[in-house]
Amino acid sequence: MAESTVAFRYAKSLIDLAKEKQKVEEVYKDMLFFLDVVRKNRDLMLALKSPILRHEKKMAVLRAIFESRVDPLSFLIFNIITKKNREGIMDSIADEFVRQYNDLKGIQKIRVITTLPLTEEIRKEFIGVVGKATGKQIELEEQIDPKLIGGYVLRIGDRQIDASIRNQLAELRLSFLN
Repeated sequence: MAESTVAFRYAKSLIDLAKEKQKVEEVYKDMLFFLDVVRKNRDLMLALKSPILRHEKKMAVLRAIFESRVDPLSFLIFNIITKKNREGIMDSIADEFVRQYNDLKGIQKIRVITTLPLTEEIRKEFIGVVGKATGKQIELEEQIDPKLIGGYVLRIGDRQIDASIRNQLAELRLSFLN
């Protein structure tokens, strides 16, 4: 079964359980914390994905790092995932949980990539236009990429609008070749 399908099912079960126990916000914060830790510590994720390390060792590592720092419900899920030999996809499960949480709360995350930092006016314009188009609350993430030359790239979920000069030059070059 595809990793994304398995991650979706675990995240769906976790969000349903969190709703039932009225701990959605706590579990959400714990998933963000888990993602932050594994993204900053590559060795931890490699250990969780390792087929050589025994599940007991992986659980001991998770217990040492997270047990006292997360809600017991979140840690229970870590335990279940480890017992089911799925610790290698815990990051995907946490990512999917965050995505489902955002859907539940009506939040749309967008990323704007530009050559220079956005001004407050342009930031508000992006949020307003995308918010109006999606009907959701917008969380804007900014990224700087000087290779764009100018313009912007807007990513909304799995869609992308590339209005960069780099892209326009590439299209122009292709039109000359044809």
